[in-house]
Amino acid sequence: MTSDEDLIDRLVASIEAVAGLRPAVPLGLQRDRTRAAVDAGSEGIEIRVAATALPLPPLLEKLAGMVREVLEQTDRPDIPVRVVVTELDADAFREVDSGNRSVT
Repeated sequence: MTSDEDLIDRLVASIEAVAGLRPAVPLGLQRDRTRAAVDAGSEGIEIRVAATALPLPPLLEKLAGMVREVLEQTDRPDIPVRVVVTELDADAFREVDSGNRSVT
């Protein structure tokens, strides 16, 4: 496994470790589906996620911290990282029953 492949695997693991996020991958891929959510180039890294929960800022902050921890262990700790939320799952809008009801 090359170092880029290892880096991508560790970044995918970071995404999967955040409850409320999952790797966003194209539907037609048969192999290495989750790895398609990360592009690691020499100029920067792009991570594509789908959100299954709200609010987004705490989820993205947690992911950003985990990604920085991974990158600190590489030879490019300061590489620019872009996280793109490509989907918002309908389940993210399901509210916990708080007892509040609207009257129509």
